[in-house]
Formats: sequence, structure tokens, C-alpha cells
Amino acid sequence: MTFSPALARIIPFAVFMLFVVAGSLLPDAGAGGASGWDTRHLYTLRALVVLALLAWFWRSYTELHDFSLSWREAGLAVVSGLAVFVMWINFDFPWATFGESTSFAPTSADGSIDWVLVTFRMLGLALVVPVMEELFWRSYLMRWIDNQEFLKQVPAQASLRAIFLSSLVFAAEHQLWLAGLIAGLVYGYLYARTGKLWVPVISHAVTNGVLGFWILATGNWQFW
Repeated sequence: MTFSPALARIIPFAVFMLFVVAGSLLPDAGAGGASGWDTRHLYTLRALVVLALLAWFWRSYTELHDFSLSWREAGLAVVSGLAVFVMWINFDFPWATFGESTSFAPTSADGSIDWVLVTFRMLGLALVVPVMEELFWRSYLMRWIDNQEFLKQVPAQASLRAIFLSSLVFAAEHQLWLAGLIAGLVYGYLYARTGKLWVPVISHAVTNGVLGFWILATGNWQFW
């Protein structure tokens, strides 16, 4: 089955955002709500649905079919991902934050960690989200800004305008908008610099994965 290259990148992201909106509208936050259902499991469902969509559209993601990276490219991805993580946890200034901070505390009624919630949160954060977001923000939107036939747009020829505008909208998706803007610029630069989408995907995964472990170690649930 042939899919529109644009829709293959838009649909997983759109479904992800629908889950985000649905979660914000649910009245019962966490375990023990009036409905008796732990609404935190909505994230688990979201991760599984988006993962299934990515698998369904996989043939359309031609830029991800080549896994070959040089040691230099892999190192650049890891170092930049760590740098974005350090920036992320230090740029939570009140003026650089949209609205009130929300938190996802994966704890049970007795205060113990719910490892089912943690496992799916980490898998979604470090594996599903980086692939889904880089396909939408960098592979599709960043190239589309320069050329609506985005598959014909060579990443290395991305304009500064395309990198900045796609990063600006990427920032609007995140509560920490300044951190989101800088992260978007970094990931966009990596894609333009190397021409390989796996480089920003890995960088994004390193940022999110390390952030997840840091949150677990420190209990700073508001960063989730």
C-alpha cells in the first residue's frame, strides 16, 4: 500500500497531539480519580498507538532505512543530545515557561514507584517521541518550508529561515519554550549538517532518555 509521504509524517504527530489534548481535558488526574481509572495510563496508550502508526507507515520513511552513521556523526549526536539535556534542566525560568508546570509522578498510593508506568513513559520518551517528532518537525516541516515538494529538498540546503521557523513552532509545542527553541535549532542544524535524520533522532533520544533517568533519580516530576 502506498501512502502520501506528507501524511505518513503528519498523522502520527497529529494523533500524538490529540492524545495530549484529550489528557488535558480529563477531569481525573492520576490514580484514585472519581472514575476509578488511572488517567496516567493514557500515556501508555498514546505511546503504543503512535508506535503502531510509525510501524504502519515505515515504508514511507525512506530517510530512516539507512542506518549507517560514521563514528563522528554518532559522537556528534550523543554529545549534542547531552548538551541539550543540560540546557533543558537549567532553562526552566518562569519567563521561559508556558503556563503552570504539570507533573507526571509515577508513584502508587503508598509512595512506591509504579514501574509499569515508568517503563512505558521511558519507552515513549526515549524511543517513540524522537522518531515521531523528527519525522514531522525536521524531515517534513523544515524541508516543506523551503519546498512544498519536501522530499526533493536536500537537508544540507535547508535555509536558516526553515531551520528557525520549524524550531519556533517546535518550541510552541513545549512548556519550556526557550529550551524547546534551542533544542529545535540544535536538531535542525544536525539534520542540515549531516543530511541524515538518524543523527537528530539519536540526539533527541539521548536528550529524552537522560532526562527521564535524571527525573527518576531526582524526583523532579515537573519535567515530565
